Amino acid sequence: MRIATAILVALALLMPAAQAADSAFQQWLQATWPQAQALGVSRTTFDAATRGLEPDLSLPDLTIPGRPSSPPPGQPEFVQTPAQYLREPAFDRLAARGRQLAAQHRDTLTRIEKEFGVPGNVVLAIWARETDYGGYKLPHDAIRVLATQGFTGKRKEFFRNEFLHALKMLQDGTPRADMRSSWGGALGLTQFLPSEFYKYGIDFDDDARADIFRSVPDALASAAKQLAGKGWQPGERWAYEVRAPQNADCSIGVPDIAMPIGEWLARGFVPAQGRQLSAPENALQASLLQPEGSYGPAFLTPKNYYVIKDYNFSDLYVLFVGHLSDRIAGSRAFETPWSKNAQLKTQEVESMQQRLTSLGLYKDKIDGKAGMLTRAALGAYQKKNGLTVDCWPTAAVLQHMRR
Repeated sequence: MRIATAILVALALLMPAAQAADSAFQQWLQATWPQAQALGVSRTTFDAATRGLEPDLSLPDLTIPGRPSSPPPGQPEFVQTPAQYLREPAFDRLAARGRQLAAQHRDTLTRIEKEFGVPGNVVLAIWARETDYGGYKLPHDAIRVLATQGFTGKRKEFFRNEFLHALKMLQDGTPRADMRSSWGGALGLTQFLPSEFYKYGIDFDDDARADIFRSVPDALASAAKQLAGKGWQPGERWAYEVRAPQNADCSIGVPDIAMPIGEWLARGFVPAQGRQLSAPENALQASLLQPEGSYGPAFLTPKNYYVIKDYNFSDLYVLFVGHLSDRIAGSRAFETPWSKNAQLKTQEVESMQQRLTSLGLYKDKIDGKAGMLTRAALGAYQKKNGLTVDCWPTAAVLQHMRR
């Protein structure tokens, strides 16, 4: 009886806060109406979309008073090691299916490459990574997700804009039932944010509408158009796997340090798989990428690497898409295997970033993600302190920083 009473008291205390949050959410929704109207959304569409809408406070990346921030779940790009994320059985399965789809959609993919300069195997790899060639069913209602993120997410203005464009999609005829999304509001077979849909969505099957939900030609062509719009260089590779020399300095693995691939080779880097590079390839400007620091494979990354990264800002994502595109085209597995290194927890990487920032070695976001700038700053710290320079965040290095 006492337990039941305690539960009722707790619920009673929570109700005013919940009611206040709901009231504030409703006010936020109504405040978006003028901008929605300016985008051509009718009052009827707006009211139908927002009637009874409640925020989904179970979503990650929200800022809620009294609730500790938690890293986004379901984003393996930022919490898994390369060995966990880039698994050979996954590549084997997806590459085999990709080759089947390449044959099935050969004419469409040929047209896509002719029009946008993006190879068919690259857009197939994006489709595979985003929704497993359409087999993965997106779990969320995009309108609710984008409204919640716009109301109380960490990037409110960004998601407010996406919410408004999602309303415009409804106005322009997209059924609400089709608008299933990830927790970040991305839609369709190749995962487009609503504003990106309006920039790059294209009708490629000539049925008078751009359908990224059911039309494979439209979805793949839209992805290719987006890559082209972000600067894709036709005829160039996304990256080159190389063997790094023993004296390679992993702390220079940042986009700002670039030189012709031929210069990297002159410094002792050797193309993997016995690849022979042409004169135009040797002239390409590229930077060094070592996703596990001095462990695991190394890559030279020209412009197209960063174009894919602009599609999804994660090195592991780009490596997955790029390598899968190669595998669909018949290439072999990575020459150098990934190591068994463990991944520090998000909070531990944040602590490391804070220390590196205080020392003036790191000037990017404190986000708990061991990206290339964090790894380079870590390498600089290791050099400065006479440690083994491997550019990989470990508990031992963090302990050294805390001392």
